[in-house]
Amino acid sequence: MDALVLGFDSIDAGSVAAVGGKGANLGELSRVDGVEVPAGFCVTTAAYAQAAGGVTQLPALLAALDGLAPTDLDAIGAASARIREAIVAAPLPDGLADQVRAALATLGADDAYAVRSSATAEDLATASFAGQQDTYLNIIGADAILAKIRECWASLFTDRAVAYRIQNGFDHAGVELAVVVQKMVLPDAAGIMFTASPITSDRTVVSIDASFGLGEALVSGLVDADNYLVRAGAVVTKTVATKKLAIEGVSGGGTVTRELDASAQHRQTLTDAQIVELASLGRRIEAHFGRPQDIEWCVADGQFYVVQARPITTLYPVPENPDGKNRVYMSFSHQQMMTDAMSPMGMSFFPIWFKKLTSDPVAVAGGRMYMDVSTELSSALNAKTFVNTGLGSVDTLIQKALKNVLARTAYVKTLPKGKVTFGITGMSMGAMVTMMTDSMKIQRRNDGHIVDEFMARDDADVRKLGQDIAGKTGVELLDFILADLNTAFDSIVVAGGGMGAVWFLESTWLEKNLKKWIGETGVIDTLSQSVPNNITTLMGYELLDLADAIRPYPVIVDYLRTASDDTFFTGMTGLDGAESVTKAFNAFLDKYGARGPAEIDIMRPRWAEAPTLMVPILLTNIENFEAGAHTRLFSERRQDAENKAADMLARIAKLPGGKSKAKKAEKKISVFRNFVGFREYPKYAVIRRFFVYKQAMLHEGQRLVDAGVLKSANDIAFLTFDELRDVVRTGALDDQTIASRKVDQEGFEKLTPPRVMTSDGEIVPSEYDSANAPTGSLVGMAASAGVVEGRANVVERLEDAKIADGDILVTAFTDPSWTPLFVSIAGLVTEVGGMMTHGSVVAREYALPAVVSVENATRRIRDGQRIRVNGTAGYVEILDEA
Repeated sequence: MDALVLGFDSIDAGSVAAVGGKGANLGELSRVDGVEVPAGFCVTTAAYAQAAGGVTQLPALLAALDGLAPTDLDAIGAASARIREAIVAAPLPDGLADQVRAALATLGADDAYAVRSSATAEDLATASFAGQQDTYLNIIGADAILAKIRECWASLFTDRAVAYRIQNGFDHAGVELAVVVQKMVLPDAAGIMFTASPITSDRTVVSIDASFGLGEALVSGLVDADNYLVRAGAVVTKTVATKKLAIEGVSGGGTVTRELDASAQHRQTLTDAQIVELASLGRRIEAHFGRPQDIEWCVADGQFYVVQARPITTLYPVPENPDGKNRVYMSFSHQQMMTDAMSPMGMSFFPIWFKKLTSDPVAVAGGRMYMDVSTELSSALNAKTFVNTGLGSVDTLIQKALKNVLARTAYVKTLPKGKVTFGITGMSMGAMVTMMTDSMKIQRRNDGHIVDEFMARDDADVRKLGQDIAGKTGVELLDFILADLNTAFDSIVVAGGGMGAVWFLESTWLEKNLKKWIGETGVIDTLSQSVPNNITTLMGYELLDLADAIRPYPVIVDYLRTASDDTFFTGMTGLDGAESVTKAFNAFLDKYGARGPAEIDIMRPRWAEAPTLMVPILLTNIENFEAGAHTRLFSERRQDAENKAADMLARIAKLPGGKSKAKKAEKKISVFRNFVGFREYPKYAVIRRFFVYKQAMLHEGQRLVDAGVLKSANDIAFLTFDELRDVVRTGALDDQTIASRKVDQEGFEKLTPPRVMTSDGEIVPSEYDSANAPTGSLVGMAASAGVVEGRANVVERLEDAKIADGDILVTAFTDPSWTPLFVSIAGLVTEVGGMMTHGSVVAREYALPAVVSVENATRRIRDGQRIRVNGTAGYVEILDEA
């Protein structure tokens, strides 16, 4: 039979299942040399299971929680109250009262104790669940303690605990509760210590909050606490708060809140020597657990006691740094408009391509890619160029954070020096020369058919790739993929680089000279509209055509609302219009089926694999547009661009030397419009190849399933490319590898990645200058000119989008798969982006006012609020409450 009571000396970090996270941590803490932990014991989860098992109605009561959302507070409250009442009324398991009395007799039957809940989903590495269950302080006597044990069990179903589990996806029936019974310390002062800054995440800083009396006053928010920051054994910052109240233990049991004497209210809670001693204690605990800790402490008669330590689950992981030198890491995920956590396969595969473009080291942290830009920033000659015009300028908030780094001259001097790459020296000098030579030829020739020829050649290459890869298996397949990546780099980046350079050079010339000659700014936005051969915006227009193919068949429209991926096409069989709609779908997917949300991760679902991802967009198009919208919208926007060009050329012609200037500007506009659409093609070309590779690797994954090595072909997502090669070669894989990676992935998906961080884990701040924005507005970067008012439609996932005509899309970021929504919206607000990132480019081409890099926009703007987007000045105003 499982033990019902265990002493701390019988508990360690591996005891979570028996004593919960809090109990396991206390048992482990009691083993750390030099750390004083008040003695105690745990009433195990076996005791809770027996008690809950005696509640015959519990399964039905738990079933009432199924399907509730964390915001269904009234329903959660009513259902939770019924569960708590049933548990408190349940009889104690046989023998529990005797075992508790025996443990108390050993420790001191008449002493005061803290009785604290300890859930099996609490104080874990990936979710703290802190404060979700109840704690009772200064409890005296076995009967009182047994009563509080019952109440702790019931607190597994407090409203907040139930809502928290729903929010984090934990099964209510799968979480059990132990109870910690620990000798009470009646302290002079108490508080919380973080062994990494909870504000900046800097691992070199210990942050201590302290107040007089029991720590409950601080935790419950009754008092402001002193805050002390310690670095390298020295107090670097002290903030002494006014502490009016303290919670103290009463000799007969329980607690009382009293007002502090005036002389104590402004007194520093701990001496400087105590602060340093406590920080050292924190470092000792951190070293034992191997990661930064959130520690509850108290001090009585000069002796520090630790009453809890748990991992800090909100810290973003730091990339590995073998040499220990100071470094600066810049998020590549933000630059790629994909801040979601990537699969291990995606994380390892994309850099194979990316490293052909840069020699900067690619680091991995929290399921995202980072670039080590230390050498760029340490070069006094090149740092500003990198930040202002290199990769550091792609995302505005990244740029501002990097400028903040450069302002720390003492820190910059400690960064390693080395080869400065600017993200292009991964390419050979010969390739660079070829690209520049091609650009000059293309500029002179100004024949847009060059783009058509390139795209047709690339299309043939992809089809040939599909034929060549067929039948290849094992190591031969993976080696073939690596070889094809090299071939594709030359055929896409090198061969197409000239066209890419042309539109960029022409846009730079136009922006400079049109401003100088006639005072025009932002004119590129209009000139970019309805250009030929923009594969991404064309995809949006062609989804309008697909909607036109579906619209005449209401039965198909109804079917799509409930369609599943597995039976997407077979489920249409026999419905009116099925044949023509299926034909239209297949034609679209043949061209664009490799695309999908977060597509730089090779393992993410594509439209061809999950066509239901397209359904919200199609239904939006059917509802918001009439037939023929593609042709009408494209023509209107092309006419706007042509009218703008004609107006500017006429004004230029009236200037001194105007005819010559107008002729040159006309040529530049023509070249720009012929080739600016090409900027979206290279990524499309790469993504199409990724889809071919993915399908072949999934076939290989199925072979591993058939051999009993994997449980699912999709499990290859949780291996790196090199690991997959080894598994294919050896036919062997550690059983725990996939399972542990899946747990890691779940944790990574909950993290918010910083744009810029240091090797100490510090998240470098990036603030906007809001001096010229209206009070209360959300400041970002002006990405597409114009002002628009409308309803905020806050969308977290593309597949959940339901857009009404005139909505303003508010989201974290967009990639090409979001483009079809742009034909329906009136404006755009994103948390991530710069002038040349996807959302900005497409917004300009569709003439939509847009503000990007608005920090935490999806949390600060509520769905349904009326907002005003000023894409010219770069801010968003909230006009009313939703």
